[in-house]
Amino acid sequence: MVVEAHQLFLPKPPFSSPSFPSPPPHFSSFLFHPSSLSLALFHSDSSISLYSSFSPFSISSFPPPQTTLPPPISAAAFLLLRNPNPITLFLISSPISGGSAVLFRFYILNSARKSFTPAKVVCNHSDFKFDESKLGVVFGVSHGVSVKLVADVNVFALYSISNGKVWVFAVKHLGGEELKLMKYAVIDCSLPVFSISVSFGVLILGEDNGVRVFPLRPLVKGRVKKERGANKKSLNGGLEKDKMEIKKLPLRNGMIHGINAEISFADGSKLMELKFPSNGVLDERVENRTESAKLRSVRLRQDSREGIANFVAFKNKDDNFESIKIPVKSAKAIGIQALSSTRFLILDSEGNLHLLFLATSVHGSETPYSMKQLTHNMKVRKLTVLPDSSTRAQTVWISDALHTVHMIAVTDMDASVNQTDCKDPAEKLVQTSVVQAIFSSEKVQEIAALSANTILLLGQGSMFAYAIS
Repeated sequence: MVVEAHQLFLPKPPFSSPSFPSPPPHFSSFLFHPSSLSLALFHSDSSISLYSSFSPFSISSFPPPQTTLPPPISAAAFLLLRNPNPITLFLISSPISGGSAVLFRFYILNSARKSFTPAKVVCNHSDFKFDESKLGVVFGVSHGVSVKLVADVNVFALYSISNGKVWVFAVKHLGGEELKLMKYAVIDCSLPVFSISVSFGVLILGEDNGVRVFPLRPLVKGRVKKERGANKKSLNGGLEKDKMEIKKLPLRNGMIHGINAEISFADGSKLMELKFPSNGVLDERVENRTESAKLRSVRLRQDSREGIANFVAFKNKDDNFESIKIPVKSAKAIGIQALSSTRFLILDSEGNLHLLFLATSVHGSETPYSMKQLTHNMKVRKLTVLPDSSTRAQTVWISDALHTVHMIAVTDMDASVNQTDCKDPAEKLVQTSVVQAIFSSEKVQEIAALSANTILLLGQGSMFAYAIS
C-alpha cells in the first residue's frame, strides 16, 4: 500500500485590512463538492474563498480564489440541480436588518470561466423577496443566533436554532443565471436538534439518543386544500403554477364523463384528479359549484404522530412515540453522513459511530429501520465518506480531531439479502477494519473525502492531501 502526501500552504484572508499587519491565516472549516471539484474555504472573519476545478496534488500553494464572498456569512452549502443537465450552485445565508431576517445568496458555477457568479432568483411566495441591491433573497423570518444549511439534489433545508424550525426549499433552474426558489415544508422543532442532513430523498435530524427520519417526497409535494365556490376562471388561475399544472382532457359532445382535469407535478407524477358532476352539459350553474384545489406547504411538528417521521434510537429498538425514554445523560447525534440510499453513519457526542439502516423505498411509518453501533478504537470527532451504492465495502475516514486520521472499511457481509425481507437489518453482520492510519503534524480541524481513497485535511496553518493506493 502506497501513501502519497501533499502539503498546501493556506492563503491570507482576502478581506484583511492593509492598515494593520495581517494576522496569521486561520480557517475554521471548508466544504468540498466532489462532483464539481469545488472547494469553499471558510475564513475566521466568516468570509469565504471559492475555488472550482480544485486539484490539490497539482499545486503547492493556493492561487487567488476565483470568487470571494464577504462577511458576515452564517452558513453555506453546495447544491446540485438536475433539470435535466447538472448545475452546481453555492448557497450562503447571512443575517440582515439586525438579524430580523435571513438573506439567501445563490452562486452558479460557470465551468468555462471557472468561477461562481451571482444568480438572479425568481420567487412568488409571500415570505420571499429578491433584493437587487444585495443580490439575494430576503427570507422574512428571524435569523437568530445560529442557522444550519444542508443541501442535496434540487432541495435544501435551513434549521434555525432560535426559531426552533426547519424549512425545506426547492430550487429550479430557469436558464442562464436565473433560478426559482420555492418553499415546501415547515417543521416545528419541540426538541433540540444537534445535526441535520438531506440526502438520498430523506431529511434526518440528529437528536438526543438517536435521529428522526423524514421522507422528503411527502414534504416536497405539499398538501391539497379543496375550496368550493370557485368558477372556471378561478380554477385555472388560482393554482400555484410553480407546484402544479392543469391538463385539460377532451370532452365528447360537450358531455362530462366523471373526470375532465388532472393535477400533476413537473416531473410527471400525478397528484390528484378533479371530478366533475356527470350530469350533462357543463353550464354556468355547474361551473360556479366546481371544487378547486390549492397546494399548501406542509407544516408539522418534529414529534408529529401523523406517520411521516420515524425516530430511531441508539439504544432503544421500540419506535413507539410514547415508549421513547431519553436518558438524563444521553448521547447526541452530532454528525450524519450517507453511505448509500439505505445506510447512514451517525456520529454521537461520545465519539461512537452508529449505522442506520433504511429500506430501499421510504413510505412514512411503514419504513423498516434500525440502528447498530460500530466497533472502533478511537473516540471519533470528525467523519467523512463518499457515498457509493455500488459497492459492498465502503471507505470511511475518521479522526480524533487531534493528530490522527484512520481509514476504515465498513463491510456489509449480508448485502445480498433484501433489507425489506429482513425483520431486523441490524442483526446482519457489519464489519469494520482499519485499513490505514495517518498522523498529522498539525491538529486536525476538518476532513473531507475527495474520492474513496483520497482525503483532504485542514490543519492549523496548512492543508494536506493524502492518496492511498
